[in-house]
Amino acid sequence: METLIPIINRLQEVFLTVGTDVIQLPQIVVVGSQSSGKSSVLESLVGRDFLPRGSGIVTRRPLVLQLINVMFSLFVLQGISPEPIHLKIFSPKVLNLTLVDLPGITKVPVGDQPEDIEAQVYEMIQSFISNPNSLILAVSPANSDLATSEALKLARDVDPEGRRTLLVVSKLDLMDAGTDALEVLLGRVIPVRLGIIGVVNRSQHDINTQKSLEDSLRGEQAFLQRHYPSLAARCGSRYLARTLSRLLMHHIRDCLPELKSRVTALSGQYQARLSGYGQPVEDHSATLLQIVTKFASDYCNTIEGTPRYIQTTELCGGARICYIFHETFGRTLQSIDPLGGLTELDILTAIRNATGPRPALFVPEISFELLVKRQIKRLEEPSLRCVELVHEELQRIIQHCSSYSTQELLRFPKLHDSIVEVVTALLRKRLPVTNEMVHHLVAIELAYINTKHPDFSDAAQVSASVNSQQVVLLCLPSGLSDQACTPQLSGFLYFYAVLAVNSQGHFARTFVQNVVSKAAHDSGLDGGKRWKNDRAVEERAPSSGFGSPSKGQAINLLDTALPPSRRLTTREQRDCEVIQRLIKSYFLIVRKSIQDSVPKAVMHFLVNFVKERLQSELVGQLYKQTLMHQLLVESADTAQQRDEVAHMLEALQKANNIISEIRETHLW
Repeated sequence: METLIPIINRLQEVFLTVGTDVIQLPQIVVVGSQSSGKSSVLESLVGRDFLPRGSGIVTRRPLVLQLINVMFSLFVLQGISPEPIHLKIFSPKVLNLTLVDLPGITKVPVGDQPEDIEAQVYEMIQSFISNPNSLILAVSPANSDLATSEALKLARDVDPEGRRTLLVVSKLDLMDAGTDALEVLLGRVIPVRLGIIGVVNRSQHDINTQKSLEDSLRGEQAFLQRHYPSLAARCGSRYLARTLSRLLMHHIRDCLPELKSRVTALSGQYQARLSGYGQPVEDHSATLLQIVTKFASDYCNTIEGTPRYIQTTELCGGARICYIFHETFGRTLQSIDPLGGLTELDILTAIRNATGPRPALFVPEISFELLVKRQIKRLEEPSLRCVELVHEELQRIIQHCSSYSTQELLRFPKLHDSIVEVVTALLRKRLPVTNEMVHHLVAIELAYINTKHPDFSDAAQVSASVNSQQVVLLCLPSGLSDQACTPQLSGFLYFYAVLAVNSQGHFARTFVQNVVSKAAHDSGLDGGKRWKNDRAVEERAPSSGFGSPSKGQAINLLDTALPPSRRLTTREQRDCEVIQRLIKSYFLIVRKSIQDSVPKAVMHFLVNFVKERLQSELVGQLYKQTLMHQLLVESADTAQQRDEVAHMLEALQKANNIISEIRETHLW
C-alpha cells in the first residue's frame, strides 16, 4: 500500500507540468498559529534543517513538500512563481509524504506586513484546507489553551465531522512546572477523530549549538519516556511520520475512484475543446466555403426558429421579429387614437374652407377627405419604426451566430470581420428599399379615399341620413321646428328639400320655401307668417356689427374672429359628429390594412430577401483566391489555447494511465 504515495507523487508531477490545479490531489496541509512550532515539526519529518527562521511571518507563500524515500539525499526546487513553491526531497530517512506548509496565523500586522494580513492568511489557508482530498495537520502548542486554538477552529470550519483532521500538540517540554498535557493527548479535553500526537520541538539553543536532528529525536523520546511513559509509543516525531504516511495512504485509496472519474470527465471536456479549435488549415478553399455555408445556414435557421443553440433568457431571431410585428408594432397602432389631434374647431374650419364663399347646405365630402388623410399620415412613423426594429434584429443575429453557432469564426478574426461586413452591407442596402415600400403603402392609402369600401358602407349611410335631416331643417321656415312638422307635411317636405339640394339654385330653394310656407299656413301653423315677418325685419335691418364709417376711418372686416370657446350650434355639433364618425370608421379600416401589409412588406423586401441571397452574397464577396489566405489566418490566442488544451489533454491521458496502473497492480 505504501507504493500508492509515490504514484500520487507521479500524478502531481504530471499536473505540475501543465501548471494547473484542476485536479485536487490528496495531500497533507499543515496549519497552525505563528510560532506554534510548525517549522520544527516539518524539519523533524524531513530530518534536515531547511526552513527559514526569524521573527514575524517567515513563511510567506505556500510550500509544497514531496518527501520521496530513496537511497540518497537530494533537494530539488522546481521554481518560484505566484503559485506555491514545490520542493522535492529525496532521502532514505523520510517516508513518502506530500506536505504543504502555510504561513502561520497572525492577528496584528508587524513591520512591513499589510493591514489585512490576517484576512490574507485566512483566505490562503482556506483555499488549501477546503480541498476535500486534503488531510489537515493542525499544530497547537501545549503551553496554550487548546480551546482557543485557531488551527482547530479553521479545521472545524471545513471539516466539522473531523474525518480528515489530525492534531499535533507541540512544545510539550515548555509547559509550566507541575502541569502536563496528558488529558489533552488522551482526547479528554477536545476529541479529535484521527488522533492527537504530542511532539517535542528543537529549542533555539539546540539550533544555535547545531544539535543534530538525530540527537534531537533521541532527546524527544527520552523526554516522553520520563513524563508520558504510557503514551511514549504513540507520540513523537517518528510516530507522527508513520501515522501521516498511513493516513495519507488510506486517504489516497479512498479518493482514487473519484479521482479517476474526475480525470475521465476532464479528458472528455478538453477533447471537445480541442475539437472546437480545429486542426491547422490545409485546404483553404474548402475550409472557407464550409465556414461561409455553415454561417449562412445558422443565420437562416435562427430566423426560422431552428438554431442549434436555442436561448432561454431572451427572444432571438425569428421569435423577436414575430414579437415586433404582433406586439410592438401592433400595440403601437392600436394605441393611436383615430381622432387624436383633431378638435371640433379644426373640423368646423375644414368644413368652412371646403365650401368656399357659399354657406353649406350639407357636410362637404372634401372636408372628410382632408381630415382623414391627416390622420392616416400618422401611421407612417410607427410603420417605419417597425422596419428599423426588424433591421436591428437581423443585425443582432450576426453576433448570435458568431458567438453561439459558428465557433470556427473565432479562429479566424479577419474572416469573421469580413462576414460581418458583407452581411451588414446587405442589410444596409435593403433598408431604404423596404422603407420606400412602407412609405408607398401609406401613400397608396392617401392617394384614394375609397368611400365605397364594403366596411365603410354603414358610416356612409349614417352620413347621408344626417345630411337629409339637415336639408329638411334648412328648408323649414323660422319658428317651424322639426318637432312641429305634421305627418301630412313630412312626405312632400323631404321631396322638395331634396329637389332644392340637387338643383343648388336660388329659384329652387325659394320655390321650396314658398311651398313649405303655404303648406304650413294651410295646416294651421304660424310659421309662414312669422317667416315673412322675419324676412321683412332682415331686409330693413342694417348689417350687424358694421355702422356707417366716419370720414377717414378704416375698417378691417377680419377683426371679428370666431370665439374658440363658444358653444356650438345644433347644426355645427351634428356636422362635427358626422365627420368624426366617418374619420374613425375609415381610419380603422386603413389601420387594419397597414397592420397587415407592413409586416408582409418587411418580410418580402428585407427578411426573405436576405435569407435567399445571403450565401450567394458571401461566396461572391469572399470566395476569392486573393483573399483566402488572408482571411484564414488564425488568431494568436486561438493557436496558444489549442497548444495549452493539447498539453492538458496529454497530461490527463498520462494521469489516466497511472490510475489504470494502480488498478492493474491491485493497489486500489
